[in-house]
Amino acid sequence: MFDAVRNSKRIVQGFLLLITLPFAFWGVDSYFRSGGGSGELASVGGSSITRQDFSQSLRDQQERLRAQLGRDFNPAMLETPEARQAMLNSLVTQRLLLLQAAKSGLTASDAQLIEVIGSIPSLQEDGKFSRRRYEQALRTQGLTQAGFEAKLRQDLTLQQLVQAVSDTALVSKVAAERVIAIQLEERLVSEVAIRPEQYAAQVKIVDANVKDYYEKNQKQFEIPQQIRAEYVVLSREAMAEQIAVSPDEIKSAYEKNAKNYETQEERRASHILIQSPTDAPEAEQKVARAKIDAVLLQVKKNPADFAKLAKEYSQDPGSAQKGGDLGFFPRGAMVKPFEDAVFALKANQVSDVVRSEFGYHIIRLTDIKPGKVRSLDEAREAIAAELKSQTAARKFAETAEAFSNTVYEQADSLKPAAEKFKLPIHQTGFFDQANRAAAGPLAGNDKLFSALFSDDALKHKRNTDAIEVAPNTLVAARVLELHPAQLRGFESVKGEIAKKLQAEKAARLAQKEGEEKLARLNKGEAVTLAWGPPQTVVRQPMRGLAPEAQRALFKAPADKLPAYVGMQLPNSVYMLYRISQVSAGVAKGDTDPRAKAQRAQLLQLSGAEDFNDYLAALRQRYGVKIDRAALAKGVNE
Repeated sequence: MFDAVRNSKRIVQGFLLLITLPFAFWGVDSYFRSGGGSGELASVGGSSITRQDFSQSLRDQQERLRAQLGRDFNPAMLETPEARQAMLNSLVTQRLLLLQAAKSGLTASDAQLIEVIGSIPSLQEDGKFSRRRYEQALRTQGLTQAGFEAKLRQDLTLQQLVQAVSDTALVSKVAAERVIAIQLEERLVSEVAIRPEQYAAQVKIVDANVKDYYEKNQKQFEIPQQIRAEYVVLSREAMAEQIAVSPDEIKSAYEKNAKNYETQEERRASHILIQSPTDAPEAEQKVARAKIDAVLLQVKKNPADFAKLAKEYSQDPGSAQKGGDLGFFPRGAMVKPFEDAVFALKANQVSDVVRSEFGYHIIRLTDIKPGKVRSLDEAREAIAAELKSQTAARKFAETAEAFSNTVYEQADSLKPAAEKFKLPIHQTGFFDQANRAAAGPLAGNDKLFSALFSDDALKHKRNTDAIEVAPNTLVAARVLELHPAQLRGFESVKGEIAKKLQAEKAARLAQKEGEEKLARLNKGEAVTLAWGPPQTVVRQPMRGLAPEAQRALFKAPADKLPAYVGMQLPNSVYMLYRISQVSAGVAKGDTDPRAKAQRAQLLQLSGAEDFNDYLAALRQRYGVKIDRAALAKGVNE
């Protein structure tokens, strides 16, 4: 049971997101306090969603996207009215679920918390839970253990509620078979291409047409204005590099935080479990107790057969086939009765029957890994890095405003800010608004990039504001050089214009020819065409078949064959398709992977619909009010 829970991938993946990012939820108590006042953006069941809640959610979402997208992340994507509305809707949903969970008395148990925390790879050493890493992760995120575990318990509780609705979706066999038949339908199709090149000889382009196009579309032939910029970066990382840490500081930090460098004693145990929850009927508990007592007699008679007996009798699916082996674990990784028994045993000793919320256990202690303390020399590098990071964080917070003021007040140059804060000045190559490649790190933030093309920056060569492009990272930039936009001369572009006009006219001729042939085919007339060999077309993406053509082929009526479809593709080729045969989709038994995938998708869609209906009902039950005017103004006013 312990091993099975510890290996639950869905819970682990969700928790990994929590441990590496700021939390989307506030504490449970804050959800049921009325925020009131002008800071309220929405009200759910009488509890307020405030500007502070929204701002926190916005920061959390920015961190998630920045972690996922890296340099491709653009904060502006979260500044649109649609993004703000979606974020508020998400907060409303979270609040509704919390209210309902509280009303229903749902909560995650201590055992669930222990199992989930103990299974996080980033909190493990040598594949086993490490309290040192756990405490270090909490410090890095600025969290207390109690606060973090309360937030985790809340997340697991909400997960129970969501899964209780979405995971119980049902799809009738008839509906599933009908959808599967549609999705697995196959059509036998031949094609012929009518290419614009076939009509190139018929197209004559005169100079007057070329000149006229040039005059009417001069914007197409402009070389856009380009700029070259310089910039300075104030970041916590840069400040950390400037900080020196003395040996005495490292030693002092080591002595003050000695517990952080201790590795707890770990024990390896095997167990035999007969499942019997504490809330099971008394008769069932008696049967389970009788079974475990009988097994204990066999263990005591032949202790060397423990692994064999575990494989035969244990009802823990995760460990039974491994002879009951649970591997090494420290204190705090298992439920308390189990842990107390393990840490009271001597090596190779077997316990009496131990009762936990999962059932009855017989435990054998197989190994002990004593705790140890990392020496100062072993921890020196990590301590130095952490001290630099802590000092840099404080220094950045103190310096950020001064940096912004210096950049603003001495707007004609970045040199004063660079000298004052000991920062290098970087330079870019020439770039324009459409082609950001040469802008380097300036290209990754829309606000900063746009500021460089403002009138103030272009005309007066003034510094941009210091703009936050990442957490604890400010960048200010300045235009060094400007190349104004200029029009390419007619002589330099007339050749490409002529080719463009010729290609467009040839494409129109190909389209006209294709449409005429399609009309004749649909009338039942005989049309001589070099049809390609028939190919089977399915609804799944197919290499070599344009998605728009695939959609058209399956939209075409199949009551009378052959059926014909025609369309001009984005490459200007006009395609004619002949459907000669239609085969209804048939699943090849319950094990057909295509049918299984379709059923899974149907269940997922049905679950999503059920959950949306459930949320709609919760909205009616608790009442939701949204101040759209306040949301439209933004949260920072």
